[in-house]
Amino acid sequence: MSFVGKLFDQNKRYIKSFSKIVEKVNALEEQMKKLNDSDFPKKTEEFRERLSKGETLDELMPEAFALAREAAKRAIGLRPFDVQVMGAVALHRGMVAEMKTGEGKTLVAVMPAYLNALSGEGVHIITVNDYLARRDAEWMGPVYEMLGLKVGAIQSEMNPDERREMYNRDVTYGTNNEMGFDYLRDNLAYLPEQRVQRGHNYAIVDEVDSVLIDEARTPLIISGPAGTSSKLYKMFASLAKKFAPERDFKIDEKSKTVSLTEEGIRRAEKLLGINNLYDPQNINYNFHLLNALRALHLYKRDVDYLVRNGEVLIVDEFTGRVLEGRRYSEGLHQAIEAKEGVRVKEETVTYATITLQNYFLMYKKLAGMTGTAYTEREEFEQIYNMKVVIIPTNKPVIRKDMNDLIFKSEKEKFDAIVEDIVKRHEKGQPVLVGTISIEKSERLSQMLKKRGIPHEVLNAKHPEREAEIIAKAGQKGAVTIATNMAGRGTDIKLGEDVTELGGLYVLGTERHESRRIDNQLRGRCGRQGDPGETRFYLSTEDNLLRIFGGDKMRSLMNTLKIGEGEPIQHGMLSKLIEQAQKKVEGIHFSIRKHLLELDSVLDRQRNAIYSHRNWILDGTDVESHLMDIFEDVVDRRIQKYCYSKIADEWNIEGMMEELKGIFPFIDLNKNSIESREDLKEELMKSIKENYELKVKEIGEEQFANIIKYVMLKVIDERWRMHLQTVDHLKESVNLRAYGQKDPVIEFKKDSYEMFEEMVDGMYDDVSSIAFRIVIVDEQKEREEAKKTFAILQAQHDEFSSSLGSDKSKSGRNGGSSSKKKRMRVKR
Repeated sequence: MSFVGKLFDQNKRYIKSFSKIVEKVNALEEQMKKLNDSDFPKKTEEFRERLSKGETLDELMPEAFALAREAAKRAIGLRPFDVQVMGAVALHRGMVAEMKTGEGKTLVAVMPAYLNALSGEGVHIITVNDYLARRDAEWMGPVYEMLGLKVGAIQSEMNPDERREMYNRDVTYGTNNEMGFDYLRDNLAYLPEQRVQRGHNYAIVDEVDSVLIDEARTPLIISGPAGTSSKLYKMFASLAKKFAPERDFKIDEKSKTVSLTEEGIRRAEKLLGINNLYDPQNINYNFHLLNALRALHLYKRDVDYLVRNGEVLIVDEFTGRVLEGRRYSEGLHQAIEAKEGVRVKEETVTYATITLQNYFLMYKKLAGMTGTAYTEREEFEQIYNMKVVIIPTNKPVIRKDMNDLIFKSEKEKFDAIVEDIVKRHEKGQPVLVGTISIEKSERLSQMLKKRGIPHEVLNAKHPEREAEIIAKAGQKGAVTIATNMAGRGTDIKLGEDVTELGGLYVLGTERHESRRIDNQLRGRCGRQGDPGETRFYLSTEDNLLRIFGGDKMRSLMNTLKIGEGEPIQHGMLSKLIEQAQKKVEGIHFSIRKHLLELDSVLDRQRNAIYSHRNWILDGTDVESHLMDIFEDVVDRRIQKYCYSKIADEWNIEGMMEELKGIFPFIDLNKNSIESREDLKEELMKSIKENYELKVKEIGEEQFANIIKYVMLKVIDERWRMHLQTVDHLKESVNLRAYGQKDPVIEFKKDSYEMFEEMVDGMYDDVSSIAFRIVIVDEQKEREEAKKTFAILQAQHDEFSSSLGSDKSKSGRNGGSSSKKKRMRVKR
């Protein structure tokens, strides 16, 4: 209790210090009221000047917040409450502000965004979808414009020029995915002007727990086709049906994994006609079989994914929305496509990737706001170094949160839910029913149809009607069944006479793995002092209870002789459920932490590669860098073949043979060599002479542009291959724990060695290509092609007709007399 007391004391201290700033902001209100509209941009310029002369943002904060508050009042008719100013202070300080639903988080963000935009480095406000990014930018736009700032919003359909323009504005709204992918694309650019972002200064993340915790394990990936046959997936999808649970394989629902039993291994070997499933050449079969079994038994249609227009679409378990463009990795998505009998899309290879954790850790300052963050405060502090502060509500919360009702079976639970809905509907009280899957929402809908209860269903199958359904959900007599889509970012306003009926009634049909998601659903009612009521209906067959102690509860109900259809409710049972949720949250936290430990290793490598890539893209001193690369290539060969201090023990022939593979012209006068320094000097002399000849042959400016392109291309290709090998390493490194080795330390060691090998390979490739660049005269090349074609025609008279038609095409295309030149790379 003393620990909990300390936490609340700390929150009180934050609120007390914020209150002092609010007093300063309030004291300036009369002064701001006297300003003309035309004075607001002038004040912004004044603040910028003071900032350039050494004043800090903290010192400017009361004045800037007071000005922004007055601008909001004039531009959009909303004056931020004192508690909203407190939230703004927390955001400016790089904290997570927990603010209840309906407390006006969109308006809160304007004040710290304005203050931090004064530096001219840009502010990013992150929302959970494109619609909210556009809505918030348009809604708050007049406030920023009155203050003399430009505001923009990134939308998924925008082209690079439009995106660049939006990022160059003072405040930019956008989703985490769009901004993360823009960062990755910028680091695949081949011209400086192709990049769209201009750095990562300050970000405010709306629904911060959803973005930085629920989605933290999801890496953003830019990929291309890999070309694995779809037949294999179809074959294993049909094969998986011949395997029985328990006999042939074991399922671990907690970690969503499958493992074969001895019987299962024998069955697989027999069906596949092989002797040993774990033979290295059969490892692919094992991988496909396990994926097919996972797809069949652990991933359910209309729960984990839905099938629309012949496509498997992932449903986000936290928001209930379709994750457009997202696919399960490592062949699992293809296995599900094969199971559902839709077209199996080819596998992909990764060109660039970053986790959301590491993307947001790039910002100089990061802040966030949400209705539910306190349960995850440890994770926010450990991973993002962000303290969580609970901001008081503007009006007291009078919502009633009732005890959970727990039933023996799912059928009894659903029957009781329908009775409760019917009773509430008859008296006219609006009901919002939260389900955790599309499947459950449709089951409940069928039951209500049988009882003649008019209702709306909101799930990922009909996202286009979301705004319309939510707008009516608080009206008298409304019944709305929704997945987690209605749990976040939705504002349900009460209709006429609903307050007297007790406000909106929120009914949860199941507990989620995370307490935050339950709290989000509860938060749909009781906003801004409105009345409201919430209750969760559970059964011992629910996933959470079944996996974490449903048997205990069932036996307790049998002992207490609980009759059919009778629920039990007790504070102790609610605590048991909360403990189960804490367990799951703990498992997810440790997975995310492990992922971050592994990805932070890759992140350092990514930063090194991307900063080097940007240096090449922006740099002009290509020649000196190229010389450093040649020197590195030579140094490594000297160390490999001439490590001995005694010259007679050197393997000059071996070294020269390897170097000739990279520098075909290289020559060495052995007579003048007495030391390794002499050896290096002779080799570099030969390289420099040939380099100067190559530059002269192609032209200095043209060669510099070509070599810049070559360097970038080599970096991208080598980095892509490195990502692939690191992926395999991530999968295998955990097995080393069985040998009493720390997987993270092993991963760091091995991935560092791989990175060093990649850089060596990169330098070898650049050196090799640099001396093989030739300029080809296209006109001359076409003449040669015509001669070759004529010879082929003479040799193959029997195909004369088809060749004749090709020849006429070739003649038309090759008729130009202009002497164009283009770069050609010989390998």
